[in-house]
Amino acid sequence: MKRIKFRYIILGMLVTSTACTKGFLDINKDPNNPAKVSLSQLLPATEMGLASSLGFTNDNSGARGLTEVLAVYTHQVTVREDPDKYGATGSDFSIDNSWVNFWAGAPAQETSDVFGTMQNLEVMIKQATDGRNMRYAGIGKILKAYGVSQFIDAYGDVPYTEATKFGETGNRYPKFDKGSEVYPKLLALLDEAIVDLGVKLEPTTLYPDKDDIMYGGNKDSWIKVANTIKLKLYNQLRLIQDVSGPVNALLANPGKLISATDEGFMLKYGTVPSPDNRNPGFNEYVATQKSHYQSPWFYEILKGYNGQIFTGIEDPRVPYYFFRQAGAETEPQNGTEYRDGGFISIYFASSGPNRDKTNDKVISVFGIYPVGGRYDDGNPTAVSSKNATGAAPLRLLTYADRLFIEAELMNAKVIAGDPRAKLSAAIDESMKQVDFVVGMARGAQSVPVLGGTARATAYRDAVLAEYDKATTDTRRLEYIMTEKWIQSFGFSCDQYTDYRRTGYPVLFDPNNAVQAPGGFVQPPINGDFKNPGAQPKVKVSNGRKYPLSLPWPASEANVNPNTPPAKNPDAAPVFWDKN
Repeated sequence: MKRIKFRYIILGMLVTSTACTKGFLDINKDPNNPAKVSLSQLLPATEMGLASSLGFTNDNSGARGLTEVLAVYTHQVTVREDPDKYGATGSDFSIDNSWVNFWAGAPAQETSDVFGTMQNLEVMIKQATDGRNMRYAGIGKILKAYGVSQFIDAYGDVPYTEATKFGETGNRYPKFDKGSEVYPKLLALLDEAIVDLGVKLEPTTLYPDKDDIMYGGNKDSWIKVANTIKLKLYNQLRLIQDVSGPVNALLANPGKLISATDEGFMLKYGTVPSPDNRNPGFNEYVATQKSHYQSPWFYEILKGYNGQIFTGIEDPRVPYYFFRQAGAETEPQNGTEYRDGGFISIYFASSGPNRDKTNDKVISVFGIYPVGGRYDDGNPTAVSSKNATGAAPLRLLTYADRLFIEAELMNAKVIAGDPRAKLSAAIDESMKQVDFVVGMARGAQSVPVLGGTARATAYRDAVLAEYDKATTDTRRLEYIMTEKWIQSFGFSCDQYTDYRRTGYPVLFDPNNAVQAPGGFVQPPINGDFKNPGAQPKVKVSNGRKYPLSLPWPASEANVNPNTPPAKNPDAAPVFWDKN
């Protein structure tokens, strides 16, 4: 890592609505002789730092996250920048800065002097352990295990054992450890965390309360998170080792896992614009130049247009997921590349004449569910920071995720049970999850309830009817993983992992003639708003193969001689990837 002069990042506002901002109080310190910073300051800083490294990128709020790239790689978002055509390099802003924010904590500049999330976690865990304030130690270990696992899942190998040790050893160049060797250590760390959380409190013990902006210091909630992370990690190992023993042990105590919508592992964002504590993806409502386009592939599957899966089944979550700034007859600013009524976007890997034309006032944007934007009530309008809140949480691991994981394990015969029934429960929970997010992000908007309604039930039953037609476990797995992908909108790290492990959902392939524009029997596209039904004159093609891991960040490779040699991302699978 870079030779840097560290400083602590201290939280400026200890309120539930606080999120990743630039409004921290910074104290410069010598890394060889750091001052003692309170646990109540370190904890929220690490929680926010973790979310910042994994979610969407928004420089205005200080967030630089992997989802910015991985939402494109999992075809939920389309962009014009280098993630298009799988072209993100180690110099990509989101890749480089999310890495530095997590491991070192500062932008890739020689003058940077900021502690990162991992360094803050190490300080918090040591300080809490030395002072016998074990709830802080337990939470810190959970955050550390989860964060490191996500970077292993994205990159493969990481500088785990020697990272953050500069103040102890003077080693500025940590070696990289194999992901396969670190995973067991993370599982053991989660077990340690559970023990720490169970230590009896003494009169002098410090324990988290409001400074824990995820769970308010509730140890039972954190134990559920630790166990659910373990379940997720074991599921990701199932292709390379027998995980039935530990998985069944975890499921023998289902109440010790995330078991309700409001128990999800998530970072709750607020509504304050300065310092900005809103969901980073909400930047589309703030910026005059918009950079996120809603993926036509994702949209068509939700609309029931796709000819390969869920054909004719329209998902009731569409108006919660996307907001149309344009009406069906709205005159665009410029020519449009993809249009279905008021839904306007661009293709992945396109070289069409309208790909780069400005349509900021009419393109479809994130809705209320992923980023706290607008619910699409059929009244299109140009979006701004004034007509939505941005208060949607970043959903790292939810009850719906747990149910989908169990459905996958049942389908793979790792555990006993009915995968169809579990899929049904997962879909129902996904609908309730939408209502939960809406409850946080609605503001003054009037938004109808979704969970348990006739339209939600009809959708679930239609999906299950298609599932019942499947004649192989492989096809049934496709239904499970596609539904999991749909509900994940807004956080794409696990979907990138799931796709590489299982091959599902089927993603857009610009080289596939069936998937290319006009390839389906009933294409919905209006290439020209004045001539509905006309096929767009668009070519999509990509000479790159799918990236099996992310490239090493430039700031690391340029400074740390122990960074592994440059890799070809499409030929560098993560250790658990045996698909």
